[in-house]
Amino acid sequence: MRLEAGCQLLFETTEPSPLILMLRSRSGAGQQVIHENYQLDPKVPVADYTDSFGNLCQRLIAPEGQLRINSTVTADTSDTIDVQPGAAFVPVQDLPVETLQFLLPSRYCQSDSLGNLASDIVADIEPAYDQVEAIRHWIHTHIEYRYNTSDASTSALETEKTRVGVCRDFVHLGLALCRSLTIPARMVVGYLYELEPMDLHAWFEAYVGDRWYTFDPTQPTPRGNRITIAYGRDAADVALATQFGPLNLTEMNVWVNASNL
Repeated sequence: MRLEAGCQLLFETTEPSPLILMLRSRSGAGQQVIHENYQLDPKVPVADYTDSFGNLCQRLIAPEGQLRINSTVTADTSDTIDVQPGAAFVPVQDLPVETLQFLLPSRYCQSDSLGNLASDIVADIEPAYDQVEAIRHWIHTHIEYRYNTSDASTSALETEKTRVGVCRDFVHLGLALCRSLTIPARMVVGYLYELEPMDLHAWFEAYVGDRWYTFDPTQPTPRGNRITIAYGRDAADVALATQFGPLNLTEMNVWVNASNL
């Protein structure tokens, strides 16, 4: 399906402030970018760069007052995501070097403290795809999706204790549980068609069977029609805006529509 997606942000600041944005999509697995548009009002110089995870970032200085950012993308997306029950565990010594960082604990994913829970969830399930699917299903059925129950500092350990959260929290718990089983797992942020309520979305990918597979613990069944914006170890790596100064995000609107083109 061809999708038109985008977000509009309004920042306010009392003085010129550095800002790093991560809003632009690239063609890749499951998506082919047809067109994108990126507008700032007022217009200010923007420098693009690629971070260590391959994400396209935008560096600028927000002027005093208001800065409105409008980012849109049109992309052809896969209607389904690949699933592969029985996909095998990849021993650490055989993993591609670039996946090794996704085995380690990170700021919001304390995988070194969740091994017992992971072992209980997977029980006698064969490594590795089926274990990840068991983790996804356990989170979907044991963690309640509820707004205003977590914040930007909530970690996987806290979500496991409270058993509530939003997509970001679901993903952090999934990442930590996978990594505790020596399965590389990375966070993904982007757009999902017909997400309710509409917002930027987060899911995760696990490296099994010599490739990355998508898992979304907020959804009851596998769903395609996604546009990826960024990958990272956890939310600290994939923030849509990283600010340095008295910047406030006062408005945010997100949309994903089927394209008629």
